[in-house]
Amino acid sequence: MKKNSFLKSSGFYVLIFLAIIAVVTMITGGMDNQTSQEITSTEFMDALNAKEIDNFSIQSGAGVYEIKGVYRTEQTLDAKDSSSDLLLFNDTSSTTTKNFTSRVLPNDDTLKQISDIAKTTNTQMTPLEEDQSGAWISILFSVLPLVIFVFFMYMMMGQSSGGQGGNRNVMNFGKTKAEDASKKQIKVRFSDVAGADEEKQELVEVVEFLKDPRRFTALGARIPAGVLLEGPPGTGKTLLAKAVAGEAGVPFFSISGSEFVEMFVGVGASRVRDLFEQAKKAAPAIIFIDEIDAVGRQRGAGMGGGHDEREQTLNQLLVEMDGFSGNEGIIVIAATNRSDVLDPALLRPGRFDRQILVGRPDVKGREAILKVHARNKPLANDVDLKVVAQQTPGFSGADLENLLNEAALVAARRNKTKIDALDVDEAHDRVIAGPAKKDRVISKHEREMVAYHEAGHTIAGMVLSDARIVHKVTIVPRGRAGGYAIMLPKEDRFLMTRQELFEQVVGLLAGRAAEEVVFDVQTTGASNDFEQATALVRSMVTEYGMSEKLGTVQYEGNHQVFVGRDYGQTKAYSEDIAYQIDSEVRSIMNEAHVKAHEILAEHREQLNLIAEKLLELETLDEKTIRSLFETGQMPSTTTSDEYPSEKAGSFEDAKRALEQKEAEKLRQEEKARERGEAFTAEDSEVVAETTATSTPEGTTSEDSNESDETK
Repeated sequence: MKKNSFLKSSGFYVLIFLAIIAVVTMITGGMDNQTSQEITSTEFMDALNAKEIDNFSIQSGAGVYEIKGVYRTEQTLDAKDSSSDLLLFNDTSSTTTKNFTSRVLPNDDTLKQISDIAKTTNTQMTPLEEDQSGAWISILFSVLPLVIFVFFMYMMMGQSSGGQGGNRNVMNFGKTKAEDASKKQIKVRFSDVAGADEEKQELVEVVEFLKDPRRFTALGARIPAGVLLEGPPGTGKTLLAKAVAGEAGVPFFSISGSEFVEMFVGVGASRVRDLFEQAKKAAPAIIFIDEIDAVGRQRGAGMGGGHDEREQTLNQLLVEMDGFSGNEGIIVIAATNRSDVLDPALLRPGRFDRQILVGRPDVKGREAILKVHARNKPLANDVDLKVVAQQTPGFSGADLENLLNEAALVAARRNKTKIDALDVDEAHDRVIAGPAKKDRVISKHEREMVAYHEAGHTIAGMVLSDARIVHKVTIVPRGRAGGYAIMLPKEDRFLMTRQELFEQVVGLLAGRAAEEVVFDVQTTGASNDFEQATALVRSMVTEYGMSEKLGTVQYEGNHQVFVGRDYGQTKAYSEDIAYQIDSEVRSIMNEAHVKAHEILAEHREQLNLIAEKLLELETLDEKTIRSLFETGQMPSTTTSDEYPSEKAGSFEDAKRALEQKEAEKLRQEEKARERGEAFTAEDSEVVAETTATSTPEGTTSEDSNESDETK
């Protein structure tokens, strides 16, 4: 049954409408449509003495006597003298009436005088009982606002407590929203987590401790109070927690750090207490707090007052994790990618005994992750996951999953039954730079400048290839880039020398150097190159101590900025040192720029050749670049499929190819029926392969003509 289904039904709104009508009717007294004249008590007495009144009634009200009567003859009145609601929109006209209303003070002399005059003038006087509607209206107006306020408070509290794990009881907004995930069918296991073997082993030990603690307690070991998983986004921290939930076999309570803090003061601390109370009842148990930095930030680091709701929640969390009463049998697992902003009291032993860094995987880990995500994807024989792992340095687990998913989407767009190397190559480019913008209109001169710019990067990369090699270069625009060159390290590197960093800077500045050497101009296309190069050089000077002038001193840290902690802090060096840092950064950048000029001047012929081939083919791979640089010739095994990434067909091309395949399939079925044979699934695959070979993937005759015109 749905919660509060009556409040959502039409009957509820009908009742509200009828109640409003009843209140309005009570207040207006039925709203008679008769127009009446309002007169003062003096005018009433004069009219009564003058025998102008035919009859009237008198009724005791709220502190006065209400008099309603009828004149003997019609009286003319203006709109300002009328007491009827019917004249609200016609208040400039005049009308006539016999009715009047008046009020007199409730004293005995006045009543006796009115009674005597009525008898004398033979006027009919009708006394009425005291009117109780005034008292009811005053009670209504005093109670109704309170009822409305309580109703809206009930609705708001019901909404705030109606989320995950809560119910719509008004008093339950302080209850935790965590649910026991072990009662659900969590299918993630440690076998589904690849590329983090050491991290898995740490958590496997925690699970084994919960399942069989005797082996550990016999040696005097105590159960770890907490495990903090820290690392960049997308590296599998939450996935590891899901694997623990799937493997543990004990109650597993999962909650996000942001779910503790609500709009009510004290709710966060109350939910922390309730969470640990539930876990203690189900002990041994595991509590997983995702994004703990939402409530675990350093105390006293706020811009204003320090005693806010987040700090109350953090204080309660510290007490529950390792307070006076303790929490035996409960392990807290938390995940964050900003461990530098967490409160030191939260990170001490006894609370988070283990801090596990879940970093980006190496080449071996990337290959294992790719194998996990390729389980449900049909791969062609030319897809080597080891090669893909080597071509994706710095990718996290989420990036690799996205890479294979994009490859599957590209293969589906090209009407394939398997994912081949061409699809993976296109997906790699899409993940790095975005989809190709083949329809972007670029002038011939600008296209030449882009070609020489990327050729400059390529030549510098080929000459300075000790640490990094040129993997691919293209002038097809993607995302915000008019073209790009992909440089990949020969192997995973964790340490870099000064010479290797300097060569990277030279390679980044070679694009601008090529523009100056060939066209003698400076364009805006090198802005991203300068951004990366300046960051590298500044790190060399201020962090890595690679400057002879400034020495081995670290002037700037490599941690991320936390405003609450870093606000108002002055730099750890003087203005003179700041000037020297800027001068040294400029000096190294100028040295790298000169070096790039020297390399391009020495290899001007290769620069022109690679730029010409880029203008012709738009994309060059590693084998083609090496052959052009070393021999000046294209490799003999080059085919039209060597450069697939930027030749992908549009949606119309894919739709046309699909229609062609369906038509061919229908023709084959018709021929099979004529021969009296059955059309099998194998025949369908043959048709698909025949159609794919007869029409190049993503390339139509119109595409070829456009390509010739461009050339």
